[in-house]
Amino acid sequence: MSFFRVLLVGLLGLLPEAAHAASFKELTASIVTLVNDSVIPLLYAFAFIFFLIGMVRFFFFGGEEHRQKGKQFMLWGVIGFVVLFSVWGIVRLFLTAIPGTGV
Repeated sequence: MSFFRVLLVGLLGLLPEAAHAASFKELTASIVTLVNDSVIPLLYAFAFIFFLIGMVRFFFFGGEEHRQKGKQFMLWGVIGFVVLFSVWGIVRLFLTAIPGTGV
């Protein structure tokens, strides 16, 4: 399935929300809430699962090939955590710097 089809399906899922929203501000607030409540925790879960898979491969499977793959999985899991936490911190910094955001 192409990226545009996934995007279209995602946008179609927002149609009831868009029809119910009284203003653009409410629509964007509902999209932000959706992303904060479902997408971000899913990304953290993927990073954690990558790290766990790497640990299992590194410690419990024999052979040098499994150890190298385990190191790669753990590295990418840690990189995912670092990127997610960094972006979260930068966004929080901008939101606290902008007056009227209510944060």
